[in-house]
Amino acid sequence: MAGFGQRVPALVDIAMVAHPSVTLLVDLSEGDGLVHDARGRHERGSVVVGLTPGDLRVSGRTAEPVRCLQIRLSPVVAAAVLGASTELVGTVVSLEDVWGRDAGRTEDRLRDATSWDERFTIAADALTRRLDARSPLDPETAAAWYRILTSRGRTRVDSLANEVGWSRKRLWSRFRSQIGLTPKRAAQLVRFDHAAHLLAAGEPPARVAAASGYVDQSHLHREVRAFTGVTPTAVAAAPWLAIDDVAWPTSSPSSSRQVPAR
Repeated sequence: MAGFGQRVPALVDIAMVAHPSVTLLVDLSEGDGLVHDARGRHERGSVVVGLTPGDLRVSGRTAEPVRCLQIRLSPVVAAAVLGASTELVGTVVSLEDVWGRDAGRTEDRLRDATSWDERFTIAADALTRRLDARSPLDPETAAAWYRILTSRGRTRVDSLANEVGWSRKRLWSRFRSQIGLTPKRAAQLVRFDHAAHLLAAGEPPARVAAASGYVDQSHLHREVRAFTGVTPTAVAAAPWLAIDDVAWPTSSPSSSRQVPAR
């Protein structure tokens, strides 16, 4: 989780980069709030960003200070917490549409909180309650996802199937039905995320391509375009790349907290 704010009214126009997680953006700003645009679909206020949303932007001219809580959930946890993560792939939807009336009540509690630590605790408690009330994914699906993640997307589907004890066909079917992506597409997303972090750290594209397992720099360029709609150079400058020291500008007041997944 990460919280950030801007204390003065301003024009907001931020390109958000695809990430191997389902992202909740809880808009705690006063007034009209921010507008999220993904592939022509517009949502205002708090939203859920599914996997591979494409060219995603957050924009709006704020008359009041901006305050937003970002929560990233692994697809394994998101499927249990949200119950509809596969339907979110490739799009952005209102948090209320996914979470129901609890979304508004949780937002009110978060707005009334006086510190980011208090907001993190409120959010973690709300997520835990939902997690405890729902059934988890198949352990084989979860194991396959975490193997893709730890290998930085450089693992073959045949090897994954052998590791979890499923046939290739069953892994493909169950993984897609529960995560929302095929194992191959999930691996591409994780590999892209690793490359994006290297780009943000200032590494040249040719070196990033070699270090991330791409055939060449052109291959990297094509996949970056496919996931984001922008060039590797634009990805390197994207301010919402991830919750880390590379991606979060020091000029923006922010706070973050990692919560162990279960």
